[in-house]
Amino acid sequence: MLKDDRVAKLDLCLNDSAVKTAPSMSDAAMGKLSLGAKALTEGGFDKLYRQTFSSSSDEHLRKTFACYLSTATGPVAGTLYLTNMNVAFCSDRPLSFSAPSGQAAWSYYKVMIPLNKVAAVEPVTMKQTPPEKYVHTVTVDSHDFWFMGFVSYDKAVHNLAEAVSHRGEAATMPESK
Repeated sequence: MLKDDRVAKLDLCLNDSAVKTAPSMSDAAMGKLSLGAKALTEGGFDKLYRQTFSSSSDEHLRKTFACYLSTATGPVAGTLYLTNMNVAFCSDRPLSFSAPSGQAAWSYYKVMIPLNKVAAVEPVTMKQTPPEKYVHTVTVDSHDFWFMGFVSYDKAVHNLAEAVSHRGEAATMPESK
């Protein structure tokens, strides 16, 4: 699927969902504050990441970003973690779903993508008023992940692109700014 086809597919999905896909800057800032408070109570971002995802001792957290992940049911607020080995996302709150038994169950929405499985990181700006900015992440097996609502969009794009470009050097990748 071509990049333009993927953007058109996302645009169609977002327009059909009738949900707000781009948070206001104050919503994004509140998410960032909430993330910081959660990290403080859990003992820091690194500890929070290790509690949320299985990680090896040679994996090191580089950056965290409060953002949203676009899903088929609408945007999910959470944290994007960038390590020297993975890009990972975890929702801020558990989400409800139907268990095989038919009962409602709750779970955090988690995604983990090894850096060596990331084919591309593409900044995308939708031509709307105001423009909506996304980070489109494509895996080597053509799975699409659309992240949005970053407080520091340019920093997120830069750090993700740098991590992917240095994926062969993952264990020695320098700290990003």
